[in-house]
Amino acid sequence: MIHQGKCALVTGAASGIGEGIARRLARDGAHVVVADLDHAGASRVADEIGGTAVTIDVTDEAGIKVAFDTAEAASGVPEIVVNNAGIIHVETVAETSWEAWRRVMDVNMGGVFLGSREAARRMLAGNKEGVIINAASGAGRRGVQNISSYCASKAAIIMFSQSLAIELAPRGIRVNTYAPGHIKTRFWSGISEGFARVTGATPEEVVESFRASVPMGRFGSPEDVAATVSWLATDDASYVSGQAIAMNGAEFPY
Repeated sequence: MIHQGKCALVTGAASGIGEGIARRLARDGAHVVVADLDHAGASRVADEIGGTAVTIDVTDEAGIKVAFDTAEAASGVPEIVVNNAGIIHVETVAETSWEAWRRVMDVNMGGVFLGSREAARRMLAGNKEGVIINAASGAGRRGVQNISSYCASKAAIIMFSQSLAIELAPRGIRVNTYAPGHIKTRFWSGISEGFARVTGATPEEVVESFRASVPMGRFGSPEDVAATVSWLATDDASYVSGQAIAMNGAEFPY
């Protein structure tokens, strides 16, 4: 059990990639705090993996502190923090409202900032080494039409995480990002409908076009991402910090 005795906090963990990460970390021995805006979903996952559920809005400073307080009460200062929560908005730049742009930035980049800041504060105060792992995307390294706000937010996360990694390296705290390609989760229904609306294709055609763009010929799974995230939190990755690790079926090679 490579994470035995460790406390891990994962945001956006009630479903999708976040749920996959929470389940993998628990399987690898960590006590996982399942943090999500979806209270029922977080409770379900926590019950199934023997973790702790907490309801959280990642854009709320007070809520972030409550989540970390809950983690500390359950199993000590989190040594593994995965800022996974995020949203996507599909629309042309010309049609995107300021409110929609700000919402994507607030949840994606803002949530990573607040979660990383709280993690750093608590690790530093407790003189603890630890790992902060943030959700980026292949779309943070390569522009994709109709999701400009998402691409911009994920690129910002990569640069923020690299900067934080340098700041925290002398204290033994590592910071990395994971950059998935096309991972099949229930959120694909919304994504495919958004692209269908903008492009005029059917949702089924959208899904197939994305699948066909992957050289390996298939979508990834949350488990594909979770395995890499769990490895990043191990001592085997002790010299890996400030990196954006891709899992993308060779679609976005960089």
